Amino acid sequence: MITSVFFDSVFQVVKLIPHGRVTSYGAVASYLGTKKSSRTVGYAMNASHSIPGIPAHRVVNRNGQLTGKMHFANPTEMEESLRKEGIIVENDQIVDFKTLFWDPSIELAI
Repeated sequence: MITSVFFDSVFQVVKLIPHGRVTSYGAVASYLGTKKSSRTVGYAMNASHSIPGIPAHRVVNRNGQLTGKMHFANPTEMEESLRKEGIIVENDQIVDFKTLFWDPSIELAI
């Protein structure tokens, strides 16, 4: 069941992704203790477009592909937003994804 509490948790994590970095749906789900809910993280990202301040463009699939681009206002918005942050995208794939990857389980560890 999709809950607004889960979405709010996703939004809070996504707001912490630094400028110029990216993470994956699965990494957010894993950090929240729901490793198998990466698809639900994707649903949260789709719902976030009407909420200011949530950088949904920084969340991609586990291979660094812009699989969520079709849910933005226009099909190039996700890539354009990433490029504005200095992230190179070629053929809907983030170049140097492993270097740019931000893992909340590591970065937000207590």
